[in-house]
Amino acid sequence: MKKTFKTMEIILLSLAHLMHDTFSAFLSPLLPLLIAKLNMSLSMIAFLDITRRLPALFNPFLGLLAERVGIKYFVILTPAITAASMTLLGVSNSAPIVFLLLFISGVSGTLFHLPSPVMIKEASGNQVGTGMSFFMVGGELARTLGPLIIITAVSFWSLEKIYRLMPIGIGASIILFYKLKNFELHRPVHRLRQSGDIKKLLIEHHLFLLAIGGFTLFQAGIKSALTLYLPVYLTGKGTSLWIAGVSLSILQFSGVIGAMVAGNISDSIGRRNTLVIASIGTVLFTALFILTQNVIFLGFLGFFLLSTGPVLMASVQDTETAMPTFMNSIYMTVNFGVGSLAVFAVGLMGDIIGLDKTYIVFCVFALGMIPMAFLIQKTRYHR
Repeated sequence: MKKTFKTMEIILLSLAHLMHDTFSAFLSPLLPLLIAKLNMSLSMIAFLDITRRLPALFNPFLGLLAERVGIKYFVILTPAITAASMTLLGVSNSAPIVFLLLFISGVSGTLFHLPSPVMIKEASGNQVGTGMSFFMVGGELARTLGPLIIITAVSFWSLEKIYRLMPIGIGASIILFYKLKNFELHRPVHRLRQSGDIKKLLIEHHLFLLAIGGFTLFQAGIKSALTLYLPVYLTGKGTSLWIAGVSLSILQFSGVIGAMVAGNISDSIGRRNTLVIASIGTVLFTALFILTQNVIFLGFLGFFLLSTGPVLMASVQDTETAMPTFMNSIYMTVNFGVGSLAVFAVGLMGDIIGLDKTYIVFCVFALGMIPMAFLIQKTRYHR
């Protein structure tokens, strides 16, 4: 049966993603300032990001909660919470306070990203890949604008006064409340009878989840190196903080384009083919950027590296399950858990052998994405 693509709801949810993740994107550009202010090592910086990812360990429980509670309220409240926690980083004078604020931001981010893809699927009808592309464009555009906004705020107000950006997130939550208060998630009755059969779901889809985890593992190292650590990497080479922030925005903006087209392309040529092309492009342009430091290659790299997001999320939502939010929570747990290990590995190796050699190691490691892309397609229909 053909279902309607609800354009306005898709755009609203994508804008919510944009607003929420803009504040989440403040951390990476602020790292050189936090390192200088609090005298942090790269390994400690890794723990900052791991702290923000730590709430992902509770994803399955939060996913079950979201199955029973109105999931729209998670999406409504979290932009305000994330905005408050991230903008207060500027007035933090000790590492424990920074860790606490990032943990709160992580809880908020988890609560936003668990139900929102399910709401996107509901509004996308038979064009789930296209809907996920719209949604991921919001996230990637946020990671483009976030560095520019926070660097500009620091330049005009100083690090200690970036809290002045907080009302923007609060205002976004107020608008979302009025726009989403009537949103309802509809599920077929025959599926609702199966809700709660967690063991059956995990057994049925365990190979698919392992394949997703493998792909994420091989991608996570180079993704962490190129997003979280890029400003540190470039400023270590003598680049100004402004240029380093702009370089990160170029990477993320090209990811906006990749996310915009990848989901729609995967609806046409298949998830597997799209992931294979993205994997090859990621490795190729990472190598070229490491060799030349040319920002043009950084632009192509962002396109391929960040285009996999909507394709992976569409693959998860393609699975037949009575508990789509819980299934998405398992994916998010795998994604953030593996990502946390990668962030720590990059930071530790950066302290030991330097970021230059670390980038090379994880570029080679990223070749493993290619076989994993084939396994994702093969195991998605496993019963």
